[in-house]
Amino acid sequence: MSVNRAAWTVAVMATAAVLTGTRAEAADSAAPATTSATARRIVVSLSDRKLVVLEGDRILARFDVAVGKPSTPSPVGTFTVVNRVENPTYYHSGRVIAPGPGNPVGTRWMGLSVKGYGIHGTDAPQSIGFAKSTGCIRLRNADVERLFEHVRTGDVVELHAERTPEIAPLFAEEQADQTAGLYE
Repeated sequence: MSVNRAAWTVAVMATAAVLTGTRAEAADSAAPATTSATARRIVVSLSDRKLVVLEGDRILARFDVAVGKPSTPSPVGTFTVVNRVENPTYYHSGRVIAPGPGNPVGTRWMGLSVKGYGIHGTDAPQSIGFAKSTGCIRLRNADVERLFEHVRTGDVVELHAERTPEIAPLFAEEQADQTAGLYE
């Protein structure tokens, strides 16, 4: 990372912390977040509205999620987690909502490498299991708080539009019983 980019990144993160009153972490390209032995990834089946956390080939946890509605679909592809924010402030179209019960992104934000999208909590838990978001991946606040503790900047996030033969085993019902409580 060049000195100018490093200084810019620190300045942006410090400004974000001052403006939002939260702590944010940026990915550091000089130090990988995972090693090949402990590679962690998040796989989301948009059609199943499920998220699975994998470490290597082992399923660590599975969560129900809300995904983008038809007018504002979730992006599809492979991304990385670029930042993590506890108790985020919500900014959208000139609106600013402080951390708290009415915050649309809930209690945690994990920003993705596709601008404007992330994995976050919600103030509308009844939306979980449906295509109701503006493209982000929503979890219940209790679930996103558990997930947040195990996700690092640099972790890979795969968003799949359909359940392919390669990811089908991750979302099979018999697998659900084997992963219950791993993050509890």
